Amino acid sequence: MKNQTRTLALVLCLALFITMLGACGTAPAATPGESSAASASATAKASSEAPKESAAPAEKIKIGYSGWGTVEENKATQANVDRFNSSQDKVEVEYMLFPWEGYVTQLNTMAAANNLPDTATLLEQMVKPWAEQDMLVDVSGMYSEEDKPLDCITFKDKNGKPVAYSTAAEVVVMYYNKDMFDKAGVAYPPNSIDKAWSWDEFVATAKKLTLDKNGKHPDESGFDAENIVQFGCLVENLPWQLEWPVLSNGGGFFSADGSKLTIGEPAATDAIQKIADLYLKDHVAPLSIGATDDGVSRGLIAGTVAMTTNGTWNVGTCLNAAKEQGLNYSIAVLPKLKVGATIATGGTNVVFKQTQHPAEAMDWIKWNTQIENVWPLVTQGILPPVFKKYYTDETLTHKWLDNPNFPPYAEYKSAAVDPVLDTNYTHSTAWMYTQNTAAVYPLLNSILGEVWTGKATAQEAITKNLDQLQAAFEGK
Repeated sequence: MKNQTRTLALVLCLALFITMLGACGTAPAATPGESSAASASATAKASSEAPKESAAPAEKIKIGYSGWGTVEENKATQANVDRFNSSQDKVEVEYMLFPWEGYVTQLNTMAAANNLPDTATLLEQMVKPWAEQDMLVDVSGMYSEEDKPLDCITFKDKNGKPVAYSTAAEVVVMYYNKDMFDKAGVAYPPNSIDKAWSWDEFVATAKKLTLDKNGKHPDESGFDAENIVQFGCLVENLPWQLEWPVLSNGGGFFSADGSKLTIGEPAATDAIQKIADLYLKDHVAPLSIGATDDGVSRGLIAGTVAMTTNGTWNVGTCLNAAKEQGLNYSIAVLPKLKVGATIATGGTNVVFKQTQHPAEAMDWIKWNTQIENVWPLVTQGILPPVFKKYYTDETLTHKWLDNPNFPPYAEYKSAAVDPVLDTNYTHSTAWMYTQNTAAVYPLLNSILGEVWTGKATAQEAITKNLDQLQAAFEGK
């Protein structure tokens, strides 16, 4: 940034120097035979008719834009910032990269000091609380009614009014290793929601793909559960990713309108227990304590897991590189407990009310969500489009997906594009419509620790801590 500032200063100084030279220029010389008086007259006329000097170019308005991400994401984001800066002469965006682990703390500290950037990619669980504290500029009028992002990735206030839009339409899906399925002689998972596996079918298939050091499966005599070399599945159990099995079981962490905490109900605790039992009883999944949602990397890409659930952003953030290294993978819909379900989310660009340049900051946000301006991120698989026409117009869908970064068109479209349009299947993640998930989820993560290790059932752990969860939900 120092070099950028220094360069800008040099450019401005040069512009000023050139202007000064023009202001100090000499009068036209008299032509041969022209009298001194005529020359003086000509000089006066030239002075009166000379055009006014152009003002020095105005300095661009500086807009700070903060975010986090993987190495690949950050390179792509910086490249996009650079393209925006060079596309016009009014605004200059500075990308402020912070570590994901301390991002919330960093922004809270900056907010307290009245030193927030003008705009930011905000963690999803921060949007609703910050909007309720009147810290965000209203961006609901940023798009026309015909060109607004998908409803499932729109953050809303208590009256249903949009307060922010996601920068991507990311849904949770299932990835699988084709070579492992082929070697086991097992049919691939279905990639359409009308053919989704039941939970029993999912577990049964996972057993066929799970092997101990002697090549035995969990349902075979002599299976060694202490020495498993290949697991059939890994279902992410970071709290927010647990919402889809709860929804699939007919429940929810919260009521549909976000006004009540419902995680203590049987539909929720039973679904969470099924996830724990994949390790505890079925022996088809590795122990996962819910600390991260990196199962694609530590399971599928590592070659120790045949199937794993996670978000569609993985196509661009890690699976493309793994495919170049030989991973033969594809995509499928999630298994269902009672009904098919997934959740949609996406990082969110917001404008902070502390900014002195809300219009310019909003110009950047809008530019940064237009498909033509983030096309490299879209085609890499990092930012699935937010606009409905890219899901309904097959010409546009082909334009997006017909490239080697994605699994085959028909497979990906069926598993990750068509379901987004099904409002009975794809649900907004809870932090889009309810408060205090930033407090509830860490507490839930701690509570469920003893569930994953079998020290308590999901019902026991949640019931005995329900008062704490309720207090967190109420912001106490």
